[in-house]
Amino acid sequence: MNLEMIDLVDKEEEIQEIENSSSLIKEKIDQLSLLLLLNGPYDKNNCILEIHPGAGGTESCDWANMLYRMYLRYCEKKNYKVVVLDYQEGEEAGIKSVSLLIKGEYAYGYLKNEKGVHRLVRLSPFDANNRRHTSFASIEVTPEINQEISIDIDEKDLKIDVYRSSGNGGQGVNTTDSAVRITHLPTKTVVTCQNERSQIQNKEQALKVLKNKLYLRKLEEQEQELNKIKGVQNSIEFGSQIRSYVLHPYSMVKDHRTNVETSNSTKVLDGDLDLFIESNLKKGL
Repeated sequence: MNLEMIDLVDKEEEIQEIENSSSLIKEKIDQLSLLLLLNGPYDKNNCILEIHPGAGGTESCDWANMLYRMYLRYCEKKNYKVVVLDYQEGEEAGIKSVSLLIKGEYAYGYLKNEKGVHRLVRLSPFDANNRRHTSFASIEVTPEINQEISIDIDEKDLKIDVYRSSGNGGQGVNTTDSAVRITHLPTKTVVTCQNERSQIQNKEQALKVLKNKLYLRKLEEQEQELNKIKGVQNSIEFGSQIRSYVLHPYSMVKDHRTNVETSNSTKVLDGDLDLFIESNLKKGL
């Protein structure tokens, strides 16, 4: 009887080992399948992620700050390094804008589909009457292009401003008058950098970011022209509302491109974005 019991226990342990192995194999297959979808020319690259509040003053600035925290938490989970290139505090709360350089393998591939408008519905902590408010913030994501970019920039087309850092963004940004803002006048493209210690270094970093943006802009224009020739209509235009985060009267986060949603908004705002990022990749967006 004892031998039968021992034999039964051994079999149960063997089954458990097989189940654990199967689970690990499935997880590995899922990871590899996802990597196969990250086949864009810049998907492996680092990326620059920018957050800008929409109209709405303090409400939108606070929402932008919530998104800033969400992406920092996501990067922590992915073991990505985050460098704050520029951080502008809001007048009363939150942030006016933030620019992040996110370093890690496939950073752009995973985060590229976060580009667009993010909408928040909640009871406002800034409203004495505790009314419900809707806030918007936009996310822009561009790859950091490692190779030399053949983009000619005429110095006459640049407006360069130097200013004092308005806040450290939790990353120890300097507070001297070395922060740099560059405006490319023909395209109205604006880039800022205050992470480096000197004005010269910030200017170099800002010019690098500007070249990235102008290069991507050129590629997007070419792609749009090809789509016109082919008769292809883009289902998602830049600046469209891609995701809603509802905290009142119920809890829900919904991606409007894939219709994927979850009721656990707290988990999402704490950086758990895999559900949405993976569903977008699988849909080929």
